[in-house]
Amino acid sequence: MPPISRPDERPLLTFYGDDFTGSTDALEAVASAGLPAMLFLRTPTPADLARYPGLAAVGVAGTSRSRSPAWMDTELPATFRALQALGAPFCHYKTCSTFDSAPHVGNIGRAAEIGQDVFGGAVMVVVGVPRHQRFVVFSTLFAAGSFSGSEDIFRIDRHPTMRRHPVTPMDEADLRLHLARQTTRRIVGFDFRRMLREDADAALAAEIDAGADMVILDGFDAATMQACGRLLASRGAAQPVFLVGSSGVEYALAPTLVGMTGQPPRLPPDSCGPAERLVIACGSCSPVTERQIAWAEANGFALIAADTAAMVARREDASWPARLATQVTEALRDHAGVVLHTARGGDDPRLAPTREALQRSGLAPSDSASILGGLLGQTLREVIAATGLRRVMLAGGDSSSHTAQAMGIEALEMLAPLLPGAPLCRIRARDPALDGVEIVMKGGQVGGPDCFGTVLNGHAGRQR
Repeated sequence: MPPISRPDERPLLTFYGDDFTGSTDALEAVASAGLPAMLFLRTPTPADLARYPGLAAVGVAGTSRSRSPAWMDTELPATFRALQALGAPFCHYKTCSTFDSAPHVGNIGRAAEIGQDVFGGAVMVVVGVPRHQRFVVFSTLFAAGSFSGSEDIFRIDRHPTMRRHPVTPMDEADLRLHLARQTTRRIVGFDFRRMLREDADAALAAEIDAGADMVILDGFDAATMQACGRLLASRGAAQPVFLVGSSGVEYALAPTLVGMTGQPPRLPPDSCGPAERLVIACGSCSPVTERQIAWAEANGFALIAADTAAMVARREDASWPARLATQVTEALRDHAGVVLHTARGGDDPRLAPTREALQRSGLAPSDSASILGGLLGQTLREVIAATGLRRVMLAGGDSSSHTAQAMGIEALEMLAPLLPGAPLCRIRARDPALDGVEIVMKGGQVGGPDCFGTVLNGHAGRQR
C-alpha cells in the first residue's frame, strides 16, 4: 500500500457529525489516540483554522440527524465541499452507532449520496464499534442495551430502546436493507471472511469496479477493526475517501493517522478533577437516561421538570429561558447538581400533550428537538452568565445539537476521557463567560445509572 502524504500540514481527517453528542464521540476517538483535533459548531473558515494550527483532525458538529432530506440537499453539499477543500484523505459523515434514521428524517442514504457526488468513488460504511458494544456481522447490526454497558446484546430491530425510538425506530437490522429504503444507489456488504483474506484489497476494488456505490464493512472485534483500518487506508492512498458510519471509522483509522503525522502522539490526561457544581440539561426519552435521572434524584440532585407542552405552544415567548434559568440558579444554591429535564422516559405524561401541541402548531414530532433544545441552550447560557458555572452536561442526541448551538459555542476540544463516547471537553467561544467552560455531551443511550455523579466528581466511584 503506498503511503499517504500530508502536504502543507493539512488535516488527515475531516468529519461532519449528524448530531453534537455523536460528534464528541468522534472527537474522543482521534484525540485519545494523540491526534490534535478540534470540533467546530459550524464549518470553519481559514481564519478559524489559523487560530488552531497543526490540527490533524477537523470536525463539524451538525444537526442532520433531525433534519429532512430537503434540508440536507440545501446544506450538506456546501459543507462537504468546504471539508473537501481542506485536502484531507478521509472525510467522514459521522452517524450514531445505532444507525437509526428514516427516509423522512436523518436520512443517512441521502447524506451518503451527497457525499459521493462531492467526493466521487464509492462510499465506505463502517458502523461497528466493539469498544462501545456495537457489532456488525454480515452487515447486520447488534448493540448492547446501553452504550458501552454490560447488558445483553440485541439485534438492533429487537433492541429495547432503538426499536421504540420516537422519531427513527429501527425495525431492520440488515444495514443493506435499511439503507436501501433511503437511497437507490447500489449497496453491497463486504463481510469479515473477505476482509481478512490476503487479497481483500483486490476483492474490494473488484466490488467497486463492478458498480458498488456503498460498501458496508463488518466490524465486531480487534481483527475486523484492524482490517477496516487497513482497507480504508489503502483506499485513501489512491484518492480522498468519503466514509459513513460511527466512531468505528476513527478507531479503525487512528493507528494509520498517528503514523502519518510524523510526530509523537499528544495523549490527553487519563482523568479530570471534580466540579463544584453541575447542571445537566436532559432532552432524551431514553430509558437509560430515565434511570440516570432517577439516580440523580436519589443522590441529592435537584430535579426541574420543564413544561414542554407549554414551551412548544408558546415557543415565541422570549421569557422562557429567563424563567427556567431562575429556577436552576435557585436550585444551585442548595444542590451541587441540578437536572433540567424534558422527559423521564418513554412513558412520561408530558409526551402526549407535547405531541398534541406540535400537531396544533402544524409541526412534526421531530421539531421538538429544535424547539426544546434551543430553549435549554438559551437557559444554560443565562445560568452560566449569572453564576459563573464551570461545568455543564447535555443528555440527548437530537436535542443536544440545538442546545449547544443556542449556547453560542464556537468549538470544542477534548480535555480528558470521562464517559465512553462522551469525553470532558473545553468550550471555545467569543463570549468570555462561556469560553473555557467544561462540557460533556452524551447521547440518550450513553452511560451507567450514576453517570451524572461521574461527571460532577470527575471520575466514577466517589459521590459527594
